[in-house]
Amino acid sequence: MHKGLIVQKFGGSSVANVERIQNAAKRVVSYKKKGYDTVVVVSALGDTTDELIELAAKITNEPSEREMDMLLSTGEQISVALLAMAIHKLGCEAISFTGAQVGIITDTSHTRARILRINTNKIKEELGKGKIVIVAGFQGVTLDQDITTLGRGGSDLTAVALAKELAADECEIYTDVEGIYTTDPRIEPRARKIKEITYDEMLEMASLGAQVMQARSIEVAKKFNVPIHVRSSFSDNSGTMIIKEAKKMEDVLVNGITLNKTEAKITICTVPDRPGIAAKIFTDLASAGISVDMIVQNVGHLRQTDISFTINKGESAKTIKLTRALAKAIGAGDVLLDDDIARVSIVGVGMKSHPGVAAKMFGALAKNKINIEMISTSDISISCIIQKKFAETAVKALHEKFGLGK
Repeated sequence: MHKGLIVQKFGGSSVANVERIQNAAKRVVSYKKKGYDTVVVVSALGDTTDELIELAAKITNEPSEREMDMLLSTGEQISVALLAMAIHKLGCEAISFTGAQVGIITDTSHTRARILRINTNKIKEELGKGKIVIVAGFQGVTLDQDITTLGRGGSDLTAVALAKELAADECEIYTDVEGIYTTDPRIEPRARKIKEITYDEMLEMASLGAQVMQARSIEVAKKFNVPIHVRSSFSDNSGTMIIKEAKKMEDVLVNGITLNKTEAKITICTVPDRPGIAAKIFTDLASAGISVDMIVQNVGHLRQTDISFTINKGESAKTIKLTRALAKAIGAGDVLLDDDIARVSIVGVGMKSHPGVAAKMFGALAKNKINIEMISTSDISISCIIQKKFAETAVKALHEKFGLGK
């Protein structure tokens, strides 16, 4: 009996070793036996991607982005082949493909390519023959046949995009945790599993540092209304459903707390306070491909200002170099780097309709003697930049303040 089509994605921790690959294979086969057409997206084994990045770093500090894609895309090629072998051994037919073979066409932005389209003919043809189709996550190919990768966590994007293109009944994301939690359970053991979360909240949590899913994959899921089930590859319990909206959502003030320690803060001191200066600074940074996150400008009474902004820590060296040259050109003072910071954020759709959430957050931090260096807000989130040494304390304090524990 044919039950429909399901896309399953297994993250690196779910295929970290032979035993786990066999475990994933059993799960895939069990769905096939229940009558589902099954398409599986796999990440590279365990820490393979990090190991490949380290290898490249031993050769050069500035590898070409094209060659990085060439290197990193090999990780998934290993895991799809091994998973196909494990499924064959269980007596089921499976076939593995790279992103390029399966027709995932992307733009030319190496290391963070966007999917332009997917040609699903090959997948449908193999499904028609009764096979399980295994696709390498995180990668695609340009029209000129250059291999590209889709950015960190890009296998999520591959899975969601395939689920959309194949009109799948569900997209399951298998990971090493049982779903989405109110905060990282490794920091706060009392963190609770969330049964249902909206795309908006999940998107906010992912972009603010929750490690469970890639933000871009949530954007695509939201745009095309692809329901996602985030669950553990080590248990049969149901996990968290990411959906358009859930019933009681408005009553919940804060649904989750995220922590991000991968940012650095750059401050340009004594910037001349005249029109067009900020525009020049941030246009030049954007041209160099540097994503700026929070920005704070303090204007002094002497017609000079300090401008601080946060960036991804990995881009510190490049940004500092560029910013120092910029500061010189516009007649500003010192450029300071602080990479000992963390961003703690609270997220919840209920915030829109409840005043006083920010005050409650700032109060909880103040009570723990934690100083706030920068603040940014959106409709459904508030983020504070604090010193890194207070990161875990802040998460626990806010988790308790907003009553998120078990």
